[in-house]
Amino acid sequence: MWGRVGACPERSRSRRPPGGRSPTELPTHKPRRPRPTQTLPHEHSAPTLFMLLVLDVGNTNTVLGVFAQAAGDHAAESRPYEVLVANWRVATIATQTVDEYGVLFRNLFAMEKIEVKGIHGIVISSVVPPLDSTLRQVCERYFNTKPLFIEPGVKTGMPVLYENPAEVGADRIVNSVAAFEKYRGPCVVVDFGTATTFDCVSAKGEYQGGVIAPGLGISADALFENTARLPRVDIRKPARVIGSTTVGSLQSGLYYGYLGLVDGILERLLGEMGREATIVATGGLAALIGTGSKYIKHVDDFLTLDGLRIIWQRNTAAKPGREAASAKLSPASTAPAAKPLPGRKLRSR
Repeated sequence: MWGRVGACPERSRSRRPPGGRSPTELPTHKPRRPRPTQTLPHEHSAPTLFMLLVLDVGNTNTVLGVFAQAAGDHAAESRPYEVLVANWRVATIATQTVDEYGVLFRNLFAMEKIEVKGIHGIVISSVVPPLDSTLRQVCERYFNTKPLFIEPGVKTGMPVLYENPAEVGADRIVNSVAAFEKYRGPCVVVDFGTATTFDCVSAKGEYQGGVIAPGLGISADALFENTARLPRVDIRKPARVIGSTTVGSLQSGLYYGYLGLVDGILERLLGEMGREATIVATGGLAALIGTGSKYIKHVDDFLTLDGLRIIWQRNTAAKPGREAASAKLSPASTAPAAKPLPGRKLRSR
């Protein structure tokens, strides 16, 4: 028995049990036909959203805002900018260099976790000419984008009836465009800035002109700087008109005196335009004065930013494809050779 089994060891190894394979042999499987891939609704990749940076450069402050595109089924290039995702107010300093402004803007973006590469358009309204070239270089160097400045020749969609349209400040046109778009006409925009401006828009959407008055801030500064014993006080609404202290008397005079100026001008403007005109306030002190006025119906803190967004879209709507959503510069246009000498600063006016 031993000799018969051991006589053919190779043959015994080749035998397989009834199951068809040896106990130590791993099973083999036929390759399965791949199933068609199915993408679940939540697995769709998020659409690319471009962002728009808007800047309103005033004599005292510069206001920045970032608008993101609204989500939708349309291509990213054709979706409008509608969502204000961040905004900041910084001091306007005409002597700051390109790099100083660039670092400031990049830091603001980092605080809000906004990617600089997501900016595909920049529009600027400026009433400080010495800063225009600086901001232009900031946009090209730090955002790789050519900015659109609000200036004569830019499509605003609003006829300007000023005797010399070039004299009208860019911010006044921007405010008027936004007010007519959002509230229709006739309307008056009161912008509380370094100067307080009253801008009138007709029922047909025409810029008619307006009024320029000294701002509340510089009016208070003139009082404090030209009096020896009057202290500098915060501008706020006092609890009562009759002040029982020097500080209270100053606050009452500043607040109610300026409120009288605003309502007095508005009363006369309404007499010329008609009582149906809508009064909209914006600017740094809009909430303070607007809530006390008997004529101001709306306080819109982001009116200027909305106006910049609207004008940007009107100037890019006719451009095809990516050009409508992006003013990105080519690498050749941002060559290092165009960089100004280090330490060079702009001259103040």
